[in-house]
Amino acid sequence: MLLYAASTLRRRHARTEWSRSLDVALVLVRDGPIDPGALEALRARVPALEEKLTAELHRYRGAPDRPFRFVVRGPVELHAPRPEPAGEGTFDLAKHAWALWRWTARLDEAAALDTGAYDARVYVVLKAPATATRRFVEGASEQGGRIGMLEVDLDASMVDFALFVTTHELLHTIGALDKYGPDGNARIPDGLGDPEAHPLFPQTLAEPMARGRVIAPGREEPPDSLEMLRVGKATAREIGWID
Repeated sequence: MLLYAASTLRRRHARTEWSRSLDVALVLVRDGPIDPGALEALRARVPALEEKLTAELHRYRGAPDRPFRFVVRGPVELHAPRPEPAGEGTFDLAKHAWALWRWTARLDEAAALDTGAYDARVYVVLKAPATATRRFVEGASEQGGRIGMLEVDLDASMVDFALFVTTHELLHTIGALDKYGPDGNARIPDGLGDPEAHPLFPQTLAEPMARGRVIAPGREEPPDSLEMLRVGKATAREIGWID
C-alpha cells in the first residue's frame, strides 16, 4: 500500500512539471432527456476550451504545445445520484471514497473508458432545466487527485458556463485552490480575471477558480463566453505554470 501511494503521488506530481500535455477525459452523463442541440453545442465548444487554455498557458511559459488534450466520451446514462459523504470522520470519508469509486467505475464501463490512459477525468452530469428562468451548476473534485464532477442544467445558454465550471474542477485536480471566500464572492485580487484593469470594475475577464465575473465588490455574473476565461497568476503558480 505504501509503494502504491508513493507511486500515485509521484505520478500526480509529475503532471505539474508540464513536460507534456495532459490527457483529460470529459465523460458526459445524461440524467434524463436533454436538448440534443445543446448537447452538440457543448461537444463543439470543447476544442475552443482547449485552445483558450493553450493561450492561457503560453502567457506564462512556452511548453508544452498545449496543456490539455480533451477527449469527450458519452453521453452515458446516469445509473444513480452522485454519492455524497455522510460526515467528515475517517470512516465516513472511506465509505464515500469507495462509493465514489463504484459510481465512476460504472460510468467508465458504460463509456468504454480506459481510465489508465488519462491524467484526469471530469464527469459532466447533464439534465434539462427545471424551470424556464433558473439554471443550476454545481461541481466537486479531488484536490490534487484525478476526478472532477459537475452537474449542470443544460440548454444553449449554459454551454460556455458549463465549460467554465469544467475548467474549475479540472484545475482543482492539478492543485488549484478556490479564489472565493466563505460568502461565495471572489477574493480580491486573486479572484479577478484582470486585477490590473483601470478602472478595476467592472471586470471583463473571469478567473476560473472564482465563481463569476466581478461587476463590483460583492456583485458577480456568470461568464457567458470562453473568451472571458483568464487564468490568474495565483492559479498559474499553484498548477505549475509559474515556478
